[in-house]
Amino acid sequence: MHSRTPAGRSGEPAKRAVLHAPNCLLVVLCLSAAPTMAQFAGGLSFERAQVLAVERAPMLTARQASVDAADQLRLSADQLPDPRLLAGINNLPVTGADRFTVASDPMTMRNIGLMQDVPNGAKRAARAQGAEARAERERALLDAELLSIRREVAQAWLMRYFAERQLALFQTLEDENRLLQSTVASRIAGGKSMPADATMARQEALALADRRDELARERAKASATLTRWLGDDAMQALAGGPPALTVEPAALQRGVAQQADLRVFEPMVRMTNAEMLELEAARRGDWNWEFMYSKRGSAYGDMVSFQFTFELPFWAEKRQDPQIAAKQKEAARIEAERDDLLRRRREDVDLQLAEFEELTRKLDRLGQAAVPLANERVGLAMAAYEAGRGDLAAVLVARRERAELGLRAIELEARQYALRARLNYLMAEQR
Repeated sequence: MHSRTPAGRSGEPAKRAVLHAPNCLLVVLCLSAAPTMAQFAGGLSFERAQVLAVERAPMLTARQASVDAADQLRLSADQLPDPRLLAGINNLPVTGADRFTVASDPMTMRNIGLMQDVPNGAKRAARAQGAEARAERERALLDAELLSIRREVAQAWLMRYFAERQLALFQTLEDENRLLQSTVASRIAGGKSMPADATMARQEALALADRRDELARERAKASATLTRWLGDDAMQALAGGPPALTVEPAALQRGVAQQADLRVFEPMVRMTNAEMLELEAARRGDWNWEFMYSKRGSAYGDMVSFQFTFELPFWAEKRQDPQIAAKQKEAARIEAERDDLLRRRREDVDLQLAEFEELTRKLDRLGQAAVPLANERVGLAMAAYEAGRGDLAAVLVARRERAELGLRAIELEARQYALRARLNYLMAEQR
């Protein structure tokens, strides 16, 4: 009895600290912990970050300019070339009494006229198809860029959000470590612990400092990415929590071919086919017409002339045919690249869905079994300590491991939300 009294008195302040510590760990361990009231009061919400990023992204401005340019080119793709004005003098005398006069010699004529090149109809139709496909490709690239920006901003916001949640909970671990160090000092003084226990507690404090630095680095990385897209607004406190970002495996697997960057390939194939049709149309040749009005001296009558010119593609096997074959190979290359990317994307979606299911099961086990068991262990350790059958170190270890479990829960939730963001920003909305 006398041997227990000093230890009991020396451990009394630590006991009171345990008994009166805020009982907030249960709240922190909830997998969908609510943001603080300060966060709701104002700041950078997930939705606002998305809106600001879309408004301020220079690459979206560039892509939109490409879309507008392609739309303008569609208007002129199947139009005839501009006509040409002809003006000149025929048969101007340069010797004799009438040299350099335009009205004396009956053969001298002052000419003015028009000339128009006329590509054949099939060639103009092919050019229109190519312009339409090019405009579609630019729209697909815009959609892909938009989704890429939204996905990157979403992941950066989520990374910062969960890093800040972990940092908030990390304070609990550090408090537990400091309390453990003071308790170990009392136990060493009472002869119930070895000096090595104090060394272990200090080593753990160093490890905790390293982990805090890692979390701070993750938060800084996320803030840097947000600053790239949002500017100074990225420095605001986060507001609210992440959206639902539901995941529907069947829809994702069915819609792999509709992923934004895969939708670029179809208009690319159509562009190549249109170029091939234009080359095939060149086998027919183009034509042009000319109209000329010729004025002679007042003693002579004026004249008009008409002229038609036709291309004669006699050597198509050496000119158009090799170019057509090259375009066929290019179309086959684009199709093969699309098929390869489609297969890789199917694999990627399946892998991400498998990881998502794994994380869901782990979070369910954590919430349904691991957290209750950790709470039960803390309760048992506390009851044993209060009854005099246990020591304070066991209580602190149990509480520390419960806090570790909270960090693990946040880490798993962060990984799951990162997957939600990636999977939700794969497919563009159909236009």
